[in-house]
Amino acid sequence: MTRSELIQRLLAKNNDVSHQQAENVVGVILDEISQALAKGNRVELRGFGVFSVRKRRARIGRNPKTGASVDVAAKGVPFFKAGKQLRDRLNSD
Repeated sequence: MTRSELIQRLLAKNNDVSHQQAENVVGVILDEISQALAKGNRVELRGFGVFSVRKRRARIGRNPKTGASVDVAAKGVPFFKAGKQLRDRLNSD
């Protein structure tokens, strides 16, 4: 699902919301999640899942074309763990 599809679904379920308001709501939610992760915080949406940042340590990689060693810097990567209700919904028969 894309951002625009999410906005369209929000509009379909709420007739009293304008397109601009729906865009703003989706934008604010995604921005707040992004900002919290950038600060290193964890975002928990009960019944859906948890967004967090995992640290990857620095390492030495290889350039696949030349085989030369390349230093890869440490970095944070986003991680999502699905909540129990989401897992149950995905695995229901």
